[in-house]
Amino acid sequence: MDAFYASVEQRDNPALRGKPVAVGGIKRGVVASASYEARLFGVRSAMPSRTALQKCPHLQFVRSRFDVYRQVSQQIRDIFYEYTDLVEPLSLDEAYLDVTENKKDIFSAILIARQIRQKIYEQTQLTASAGVSVNKFVAKVASDINKPNGIKVILPEEVIPFLEELPIEKFHGIGKVTASKMQRLGIHSGKDLKSWSEIDLVKRFGKVGRYFYKIVRGEDNRPVNPNRIRKSIGAERTFNEDIFSVDEMFDKLKIIGEQLFQSIEKSQNYGRTVTVKIKFSDFQIITRSKTVNREVTRSADLIAIVRELLYQNMENGTGVRLLGIAVSNLRREEDNLPRQLEFDFW
Repeated sequence: MDAFYASVEQRDNPALRGKPVAVGGIKRGVVASASYEARLFGVRSAMPSRTALQKCPHLQFVRSRFDVYRQVSQQIRDIFYEYTDLVEPLSLDEAYLDVTENKKDIFSAILIARQIRQKIYEQTQLTASAGVSVNKFVAKVASDINKPNGIKVILPEEVIPFLEELPIEKFHGIGKVTASKMQRLGIHSGKDLKSWSEIDLVKRFGKVGRYFYKIVRGEDNRPVNPNRIRKSIGAERTFNEDIFSVDEMFDKLKIIGEQLFQSIEKSQNYGRTVTVKIKFSDFQIITRSKTVNREVTRSADLIAIVRELLYQNMENGTGVRLLGIAVSNLRREEDNLPRQLEFDFW
């Protein structure tokens, strides 16, 4: 989807149309989504709100409405399922679809992409962009080429020439830090990356070097997985004013934890690892985790672990701007793994 959250807000509020809009907290938060009008000024997702306002002083902030975004997302997924059951959602606004065999017996993935984009617009008044190609990696890269409201098709015989010409920072899975490192090594395009051996890439970048070696050659055998396992469930909150008292931090974490546990209980997807995230006023982030033998199935147990993690070497006086809790090692993540039986010893 194109600037999904911001586009939903512009759709529902005509006064926002054609104007730079950011979804997120105006004082201490970050931008969750920026309209294309805002992006012209350099405003991007995950950017601190204060920085976004410096770049675009007339930026209009809107509070997020995730209940609405989830509802629209479900509308879109229902359209996907009209064509195939092989749908792998990545987030509320993005998914992979395998249409090799599809419910409508349409011979062309390009025609399917066009139909899906048209149906999305007719049913939601929102635009979507699509990438069509031979595997997940190339399709993902292609989906960003003609945004917004576009489609990019990369045929099998076009994959290698396309990747060789692609700037290295456009490769999915290569972030800003890695791209900068590659550029310092003289790797500016896919063609440059392709000239490196697998051994040399592993020496420079570790295990991910093998991934780089394969993707620049268009190799990606990952199937579209409709049963993708969620790795963690979390919640966090940015505060308008810094918190300096550890006791007050714990009060805030209790509220976050209770709300998080409601989501966990609703999904019946309990976990064994609890992580507390703390972001200080200077944007330094620390995390503390604890793994227990059994799944945390009571809110009180979750809060007790959070309290233990928070009070480890934590003193009053350091300003904190954000607190969060995540639960991982989830039940569904481990459903297909062999389990060790547990016995109570006397």
